[in-house]
Amino acid sequence: MEDKVISYDLIVTVVNKGYAETVVEASKEAGAEGGTILYGRGTGIHEQAKLFNIAIEPEKELILTLIDKEKTDGVLESIMVNAELNKPGRGIAFVLDVERTIGINHVLNRMVNEKYNNENS
Repeated sequence: MEDKVISYDLIVTVVNKGYAETVVEASKEAGAEGGTILYGRGTGIHEQAKLFNIAIEPEKELILTLIDKEKTDGVLESIMVNAELNKPGRGIAFVLDVERTIGINHVLNRMVNEKYNNENS
């Protein structure tokens, strides 16, 4: 019996402050179990705005979504549509290949592998 190995991607989404929940909800609707929200600020040439001649660094929210590779395209599409990433200045999302995982994922992998082996016995 060959174990079905779960491979993961990491979807990294960077949006303006206040939009992280939209991204997380869009991810969940498409099959993700959740995400991790981090806070930061932009430093790019187009990121500085001025208010009364005082430079403002816009705050950003970064959403990390660890996702089964089979669900990546659907989750990424849902994020793009719901967070309107296809509009200028709304944010960016990109996908990174995850080589290894530890923590809760090894428990999930074992459960899936046991189920797969039981179904194919």
